[in-house]
Amino acid sequence: MLQISFSSQTLPDGGALALLLAEGQDRPAIFEAADKATGGALSRAVEADDFTGKEGSTCVVLAPGAGFSRIVLIGVGKADALGPKEAEAAGGVAASVFGAQETASVALGNVPQALAASVAQGAVLGAYHFSLYYSTPDAGKKHRLAAMTVLTEDPTAAAAAWAPLSAVARGVILTRDLVTEPANVLNPEEFTARVTTLRSLGLEVDVLDRADMEKLGFGALLGVAQGSANEPRTVIMRWNGGAKDDAPLAFIGKGVTFDSGGISIKPAAGMEEMKEDMAGAATVTGLMAALAGRKAKVNAVGVIGLVENMVSGTAQRPGDVVRSASGQTIEVLNTDAEGRLVLADILWYARDRFAPKLMVDLATLTGAIIISLGHEYAGLFSNNDALSATLTAAGEVTGDKLWRMPLGAEYDAMLKSDIADMKNIGGRPGGSITAAQFLKRFVGETPWAHLDIAGTAWSKTSRNGQPKGASGFGVRLLNEFVRKNYETV
Repeated sequence: MLQISFSSQTLPDGGALALLLAEGQDRPAIFEAADKATGGALSRAVEADDFTGKEGSTCVVLAPGAGFSRIVLIGVGKADALGPKEAEAAGGVAASVFGAQETASVALGNVPQALAASVAQGAVLGAYHFSLYYSTPDAGKKHRLAAMTVLTEDPTAAAAAWAPLSAVARGVILTRDLVTEPANVLNPEEFTARVTTLRSLGLEVDVLDRADMEKLGFGALLGVAQGSANEPRTVIMRWNGGAKDDAPLAFIGKGVTFDSGGISIKPAAGMEEMKEDMAGAATVTGLMAALAGRKAKVNAVGVIGLVENMVSGTAQRPGDVVRSASGQTIEVLNTDAEGRLVLADILWYARDRFAPKLMVDLATLTGAIIISLGHEYAGLFSNNDALSATLTAAGEVTGDKLWRMPLGAEYDAMLKSDIADMKNIGGRPGGSITAAQFLKRFVGETPWAHLDIAGTAWSKTSRNGQPKGASGFGVRLLNEFVRKNYETV
């Protein structure tokens, strides 16, 4: 993780420097100092590039003199429209423009100084790279940026604001790392081992093995796992930061560490992407690490179901009937609709064991949600309008955007089975809706939201603060949701 420090907003002795500049504002003192030190190089570059500070614009001055390897001007748009999300984006740009520089500085310039910590968070997330499996240490890295100093008028205040954001950034990075790992490494057992290391943050971690789940009647989850040589696990993480008797918030994640589709096998093209089918569980893990890391004043529980959906002589067959932990029976018509089976048991378990205030589940559940929303929004399904509103608002703040989709009794008819309580698919029409309608049968009256993150858990292009690859979608969203609505003072 990129190392962050804060210092006063004075011109450094040299090196790589980024200056954040708002549109329509006077040039800040640090710009004038850098311009003077470099013999007017910045002024000339601004004029040549017609740089005005427009949001997302950059102006790069290579070898400007005075000991600087490069100076980059980064436009952030109108100052009165700046918030944490925009500041993060600017920090992400700053982290991406330094080439092979190992250290750099970014000055807030005429940007509101209270946003220094958000700039730092954007820089940390923008500098992320996963290079564990290259044979040489620097292979595949776009840059070697290891440390950044944020120059601001109040370094002490910025450092204090950065402490909780740093914990959140670590949670996002943990999620990205988990989603990026190959499935031959990150099987259910290894995933579980990594979660148990989070006890060092103060999380309570319990693990259910196959025998435990059999006793609990997890027939739906175990049916998915029965074709794999890798044993399934359910992992429970608890953070007790609120009042002793306060009911927890429950976050539930689908953790299919590889999804071949089972007997209903997927096409070969793109199947390698199915290592990402545990992104819901990874997000819950990153969130719980973030809450513990910043000592959130809330009680929260994370429950993740970890399985591998494979093809073998013991694999679940289309047409099988399984009994879920709730007692409801399910006719499995398609073994590639497995995530909802995993969630069925752990949703019921979380509700029954913890009696939470609310439940939010996350899953790369359906390709249908990508057809509906592309890769810009995650699908939100809920039985509670107030919960939907607060989640959507949190997404607007963090940039992890949600779009509410419908639920209704009309869709239940599509799940009717001739031989069991329900079937696990409802056909192609409204596929993401019928999947959510299926999950709704396992939450009772508990306020509940389902986030289908199939289109947002992985990015095939780079954006500000978001390198290509695993996005960590949902960690900042749910952290903001908790912070804004449920933490005790």
